[in-house]
Amino acid sequence: MLKTSVKSPLTIRLCQPRGFCAGVDRAIQIVVLALKKYGAPVYVRHEIVHNRYVVEGLQNLGAVFIEELDEIPPEHRQCPVVFSAHGVPKSVPADAQARQLFYLDATCPLVSKVHKQAMRHQRLGRHVLLIGHAGHPEVIGTMGQLPEGSVTLIETDADVQSFVPEDPSALGFVTQTTLSVEDTAGIIRALQERFPQMTAPSAESICYATTNRQEAVKETAAGADLFLIVGAPNSSNSMRLVEVAERAGAKMSLLVQRASEIPWEEIGEISTLGLSAGASAPEIIVDEIIDAFRARFDVSVELAVMATETENFPVMSALRDVELTAADMAFVNGTA
Repeated sequence: MLKTSVKSPLTIRLCQPRGFCAGVDRAIQIVVLALKKYGAPVYVRHEIVHNRYVVEGLQNLGAVFIEELDEIPPEHRQCPVVFSAHGVPKSVPADAQARQLFYLDATCPLVSKVHKQAMRHQRLGRHVLLIGHAGHPEVIGTMGQLPEGSVTLIETDADVQSFVPEDPSALGFVTQTTLSVEDTAGIIRALQERFPQMTAPSAESICYATTNRQEAVKETAAGADLFLIVGAPNSSNSMRLVEVAERAGAKMSLLVQRASEIPWEEIGEISTLGLSAGASAPEIIVDEIIDAFRARFDVSVELAVMATETENFPVMSALRDVELTAADMAFVNGTA
């Protein structure tokens, strides 16, 4: 008689919301629609979102990713170039205009809101404090909205203590949209203690999707033997989810880009798995990871719903005459 192996039971706590936010979805749609309307190539300055799978999927459709605008050949000057969801300094569209390029700005509307908040602070005579991570494209883009010297980046509590303003009564702050809610609150408290006259932005800078995904992970992490976050190592919001899971009680928390990165020998026998995805991670990879666990465990999925997101950011008017179908987005969303 053949001996059959019995799979160990595994409960997957699947966070909702997870994965694409409205800004990421819009940015990807812009590239897809531009390819449908204008044909290949469509140039994209920097990664449209921080996810290698998404970038490679768009490359397969005809997108060409570049670092700077001078990489676009003169004969392709009329081809569209798309700016990423993270936003760009004012110098970039100015450069595009000087080169007579046709560009489509896919900056997330919530990032654009932070730009406006920062510019309002500066217009009202305040020195701007930007809480964020040095070198992140969103930070580069936000700082690039303001005249040089009018904004200071604050990354840590040490930065708070070392900052010496010219006028402590004329300060305003904004934050990167993808930060840890708890960490950022701590830095803001420290700034307010040192500079009680500092002005807050007119609305919360950390975006709804970042907050919702962190809250969902926080609520489901306790008691999890392993918490997996689907995302890229250069994705700020995904890395923050890994940290949130660890703080909230998961025994182990890991970031993976694909199922092939799951360290099976390292995780060993587990009975409870938490699973979420950063705002730039496609649902098709979440499905791939669940399937990988089904192959090794007797899986039951518990959907942990913490919020319902209904936000939808329309694409620019130049692309609204092109139909977007489920098939167009199947490379990231999968097929029903």
